[in-house]
Amino acid sequence: MPETEPNGPYRVLARTYRPERLSELIGQDALVRTLTNAFASGRVAHAFMLTGIRGVGKTTTARIIARALNCIGPDGEGPPTPEPCGVCANCIAIAEGRHIDVLEMDAASHTGINDIREIIDGIRYGPTSGRYKVYIIDEVHMLSQQAFNGLLKTLEEPPPHAKFLFATTEIRKVPVTVLSRCQRFDLRRVEPAVLRAHLERIAAKEGFALEPAALDLIVRSAEGSVRDSLSLLDQAIALSDGAVRAADVKDMLGLSDRVRVLDLFELLLRGDSRAALDLLTELDDLGADPVTLVQDLLDLCHGLTRAKLSPEAADGLGLGPDEAVRARTMAGELSMAVLARCWQMLLRGLEDLRLAPSPMAAAEMLLIRMAFAADLPTPDLLQTGPGPAARQGEAPRPSPVAGPPTSRPETVAVAEPATTRPTPGGGFGPTMALAQPAARPEAAAVPAEPALAPQPGDLAEVVALVRSAGEPIVASWMHQAVHLVRFEPGRIEIRQEPHAPADLAARAGAALTRATDRRWIVTLVNEQGAPTLAEQAEQARAAALVRAAEDPNVRRVLDRFPGARLEDVRPAD
Repeated sequence: MPETEPNGPYRVLARTYRPERLSELIGQDALVRTLTNAFASGRVAHAFMLTGIRGVGKTTTARIIARALNCIGPDGEGPPTPEPCGVCANCIAIAEGRHIDVLEMDAASHTGINDIREIIDGIRYGPTSGRYKVYIIDEVHMLSQQAFNGLLKTLEEPPPHAKFLFATTEIRKVPVTVLSRCQRFDLRRVEPAVLRAHLERIAAKEGFALEPAALDLIVRSAEGSVRDSLSLLDQAIALSDGAVRAADVKDMLGLSDRVRVLDLFELLLRGDSRAALDLLTELDDLGADPVTLVQDLLDLCHGLTRAKLSPEAADGLGLGPDEAVRARTMAGELSMAVLARCWQMLLRGLEDLRLAPSPMAAAEMLLIRMAFAADLPTPDLLQTGPGPAARQGEAPRPSPVAGPPTSRPETVAVAEPATTRPTPGGGFGPTMALAQPAARPEAAAVPAEPALAPQPGDLAEVVALVRSAGEPIVASWMHQAVHLVRFEPGRIEIRQEPHAPADLAARAGAALTRATDRRWIVTLVNEQGAPTLAEQAEQARAAALVRAAEDPNVRRVLDRFPGARLEDVRPAD
């Protein structure tokens, strides 16, 4: 029941309905079951690490544990219990935050080693009025490295009368040495159904009518946080006149702006640049920040992509029920390639906005690019052309033709005016219809066969092709540190020297594939293989020096100039 006095100051719902026992925690069944069994068996750990998003009950759970450890029952003789009585002196003092043996510290404002030293100095003394000394450190990840190090030894071997309760939203910032000394609990986001039932009970106790649609909007916006949901419900009750309506909640949460973002995204996908710019100007007049608007478009693109794979993901976009259905339909009509392209353009555009001297101008240029890119063919159509499935109910798109231009074109394509392509449920994107090429009276010219890419026949040719593919470093390593074991078309087996890069084979295979237009696989084996190209070149050089030294003319020159020696042999031009 609410604890607010009739004539006293108002207490927000998040404080009024804060759980006081483990059984009152919602959505954390594993934690409740584990702690209940630990209290029943007397196996309560000396340190707990509670982690999770904001508002799921980390600090509340820590306070419940502190009360459970020190509760003595109404008769003053009770043992530790997961269901504190709430009436004994210890329970009342802890609830009011004035118990001398329960120290609650905010690590965000007490980050240094001196704060931890105070805990270490005071932990040597036993409790004054309670059963245990309990130290609750909130946002523990904010402690400095020295503070964590100073806490380690005490945390590993604390006195029997001390308990540590840590809470954090950034568990990855807590050192592993601290985590290994704690019993960790990951508090989960509360399921929407559980949160909805909880809010319905509170609204009934407060005597307010709550429309189901308004409740759904609050639950969806809370994102699994109990505190956020209660804060939103508190705000909605203050906004309403006795009945919380969905329209009021939409205005309160700014969901109408999200609908405008959905409208803007749809205009961009239809290629209507003029209407998109008009809507952008309207939103700018209402005070919308261009950077925030592009971020909202990014979030929407991400949500539509998830909805493409899982339609129920559209419910997590923070839209109303009707708009969620609209988003789900939109996701079903868009291809994954179009969504991926929009994501990349928005992501790059967001960087431009942050660097541009005029974010509004950069936002306009981004929307124009997206609108004019709406009719571009996707990469798969550029490579292979539309398949049978893509041609059903869709006008043909132009595709680039490989090969050098001819001096006398055989056909001429004439573009007709742009028309809007109808799609079920309001499709997107204009398309250009191409006239069919006119038949010529003379016989059609036989197209020339495309030239085949060069194919290597040995390791030396492989090195040359890898170098031509823009990988000179890889080619150099293959020349100096690779022993050829087996060579087949499309497959090469090599042994490389230990000092060669570990990814040499993979990089060589990729470069060779690019250079030859066919797939090559380069694998590592343990066989001896042939000498490296560098060793072969050195052997050839040594043999050439021997042959040159045996030449009579060279011998006469060496005899004529004492001390001279043969350095190198080069072929004559």
